[in-house]
Amino acid sequence: MAITTEQIKQLRDKTGISVMQCKKALEEAMGDEAKALVILQKKSGEIASKKADRTLGAGAVNAYIHPDRTVGSMVLLSCETDFVAKNEEFVSLAYDIAMHVAAINPEFLKPEDVPEEVRGKAKEIFAKEVEAMDKPAAVKEKALEGKLSTYFGERILLKQPFVKDDSITVEKLIEKATQKFGEKIEISRFERFSTR
Repeated sequence: MAITTEQIKQLRDKTGISVMQCKKALEEAMGDEAKALVILQKKSGEIASKKADRTLGAGAVNAYIHPDRTVGSMVLLSCETDFVAKNEEFVSLAYDIAMHVAAINPEFLKPEDVPEEVRGKAKEIFAKEVEAMDKPAAVKEKALEGKLSTYFGERILLKQPFVKDDSITVEKLIEKATQKFGEKIEISRFERFSTR
């Protein structure tokens, strides 16, 4: 099936990803835009993992202040080059993540940032709940894992559903940006401020 330039343009307008990547995804999906979107999403994770060991030498700091001035946040979004750091869409992404931080109030950036003491206390609490269940040991173990995953998923920034599109996590948002800009991108720091 021949892919038209109009199909490529529509997919590029939706994703912001390069023309060549959009064309390849449409060819692989035999012209089906929905399948092409899934293919591009899958590739974003692969691309992000390939770029994981690159050096971050630039970035943008952006802030969000809630209109009532009671909550605000700042985010340092890092990338490899000044070229990307000064891109309007990159700066806008930093702003969107800062808005997410202000709205959702994550405690940790990534799973590795959760102190062992905090993990242990949570596991202890949920283990008591799971023990009360009248289920086999294997089911109890899966229930415990699920409870811990949900609990920390709500507190870890990268694992949270993105506030502007809850169909993706903040981590997936960063992977998509890595694919779009062609550079390693990561949240280096964030801080939330509140009068309450």
